Amino acid sequence: MLRKILSFLSLVVILILHPFSITAQDQKPFLAPGKLYDAGGHLLHLNIKGSGSPAVVFENGSGDFSFIWELVQPAISKITTTVTYDRAGYAWSEEGPFPRSGKQIAYELHTALHNAGIKGPYILVGQSFGGFLVRTFARYYRNEVAGLVLVDALNENEKININNQGVRIREMAKGRIAPPIQNGANKNIDTASKENNPLASNTSIEPPLDKLSPEDQKMQLWAQTQFIYFKSASSEMDWSPEDVADMYKNKGKPTYMLGDIPLIVLSKGKGNYSGLTDSVELEKQRLELQNELSHLSTNSKHLVDKNSGHNIHLEDPAVVIHAIEEVIHAYKTHSKLK
Repeated sequence: MLRKILSFLSLVVILILHPFSITAQDQKPFLAPGKLYDAGGHLLHLNIKGSGSPAVVFENGSGDFSFIWELVQPAISKITTTVTYDRAGYAWSEEGPFPRSGKQIAYELHTALHNAGIKGPYILVGQSFGGFLVRTFARYYRNEVAGLVLVDALNENEKININNQGVRIREMAKGRIAPPIQNGANKNIDTASKENNPLASNTSIEPPLDKLSPEDQKMQLWAQTQFIYFKSASSEMDWSPEDVADMYKNKGKPTYMLGDIPLIVLSKGKGNYSGLTDSVELEKQRLELQNELSHLSTNSKHLVDKNSGHNIHLEDPAVVIHAIEEVIHAYKTHSKLK
């Protein structure tokens, strides 16, 4: 299933090649755990828990849903406001305008947060693809961002294993320029039946998703087989190389940096380069580039979690919880991370 995919772009290929069938999409939709808020002409599902400031906003990895943070959000909700959400076209959120660029996604989240009455400052927590998205959010809404936690987020120059080759996402860019921010729902909604959904037969729960509650696992099976999810996730993955290439092109420029806000970079203990002839060198480069992410802020630190793979929030959630708590403390006390 989607969690097994090691790259953004390979998701699109697998979606296209996946066999058609009718299975989990027959399930009755689950009631949304949160509420729907206007994100600029379409509605996003936000699950808001706790109270206080700064608000901690979670951004999901590629193909993931709001409940992926089930093992982290409750603990943070005890000390402040928390927000998990589903990007446009995911689960309970309505389909949004295309293409699904990082700028468009950040705008929609920012708009929905304000319409929900959740104003900054925000602590942003982004995993994997979500790491690029929270950095984009921080670039456009700098004055509202108080800190970041990057959970095994790729460096824009990092190589990933695609078809047993080390490949950089940015090298797949086609030079496209993101269109201006768009408001309004997608007016050309595809009403294709579930027979046309390449994900319809994807009814497996593979590790580490098996760490979610039984109820969340059921929601996962329902959500991952919806056709608008297939369309939206595909568009995100198709566009992501353009955003990654843009970050690489503008690397080090002040507007792409984070100043001195508290930043913690969490990295998995081992890369996914097994079987590659240059695996040792790739792993060395990966750790160096992960550490480089901490240089986005002058108030930061980098932690390598040797007990976890890519999904630290599921495999070792206590590490993520502690990192968020540290960033909150540093922001509130105007102090340096220890």
